[in-house]
Amino acid sequence: MDGSLALVDGSLALVADEVERPMLIAAPAGDRVAGCALSKARVLEAVGRRSLPSLIEATVVPAILFYVFFTTLGPTPAMLAVLLWSYGAVARRLLMGHGVPGILQLAVIGLTVRTVVGILSGTFMYFLQPVATTLALALVFFGSLMFGRPMIARMASDFCPVAPEITTRPGVVRLFSGLTLLWAIVHLLSAATTFTLLVSLPTPTFVAVKSLVSFGITISAIVLTVSWSIRTARAEDLVFARVPL
Repeated sequence: MDGSLALVDGSLALVADEVERPMLIAAPAGDRVAGCALSKARVLEAVGRRSLPSLIEATVVPAILFYVFFTTLGPTPAMLAVLLWSYGAVARRLLMGHGVPGILQLAVIGLTVRTVVGILSGTFMYFLQPVATTLALALVFFGSLMFGRPMIARMASDFCPVAPEITTRPGVVRLFSGLTLLWAIVHLLSAATTFTLLVSLPTPTFVAVKSLVSFGITISAIVLTVSWSIRTARAEDLVFARVPL
């Protein structure tokens, strides 16, 4: 049920199906091809087309399932329904001949453990575990900045491949550092917001409100990420080129 997983998974699945894929490269001197120019609207449309279905699959549908099963049958059926939905997502990929990314496998294993703990300990612990995980991710992002190895620099190729010689440009390095800080704050905000809602709202209300808030935070962060990236790409005279896999 994590937005960040859906985006990564969606991006990897798309790349695996292409014979060629777009890569950001330096624009040839004096050569500006209109079809390769970076447009905020076009990039947001592409990101939405690639990632929105996976984001809905990973966040909206599980939240609806949990809410419906919780209000009609109780907490245990609700937790099992979400777990079965996740197993179904893996099975669907296998049946369609798509590989299952390691990060998705780890997510399903984590959800299995979370479900077992939730059934044994109650819904509070079920929802508290993701808060701890999100907080840990925020610390990982902050830590990568402290060690001079921004996490976004290592993740960038999953979303938008960049020619190797581009990644060392000062402007691009600043972008990677800035986006790493942004997503560290996003994870911290998400953890704090979820915990506040968890301790202050009844479970059914929490599920509905938390899903809307998390979706809003994620979408806002994505729009800011795309806008910031396009601004940097334009400043660095970067364009898209299609390269063979």
